Amino acid sequence: MSKLNDQELHNLAMNIVGKELEDSGYEFLGVNSEFQKDPQFVALKDKKLHFVIVRAIEYPHNPREYDIAFLQSIKDHAEKFKARTFYAGVGLANSEDYEKPVSHGEDYVVNYEGWQEI
Repeated sequence: MSKLNDQELHNLAMNIVGKELEDSGYEFLGVNSEFQKDPQFVALKDKKLHFVIVRAIEYPHNPREYDIAFLQSIKDHAEKFKARTFYAGVGLANSEDYEKPVSHGEDYVVNYEGWQEI
């Protein structure tokens, strides 16, 4: 089995976060699924704009940790639009063996605790 590339892992993470946003009543104004183009979601809820940055994080890295300096630049950009900024790290691992990469046709486990405001 071939392992998922960065874009495929990113798409998987985006689907997980996008479903949660949709289920929570967010309206999508913009979706950018291209790997490393930020933010991934520009969404509206209760007349408030939200920027959501999504990252697929492979085991053993912690999906709750993020680069504050990098995300600060996105937060500064969001503030120009009076938007709130959120980070959503989605941990992904091969369900058979966490040390192996996530691969096509194999089950995987998700470590995702929701988005966090920056």
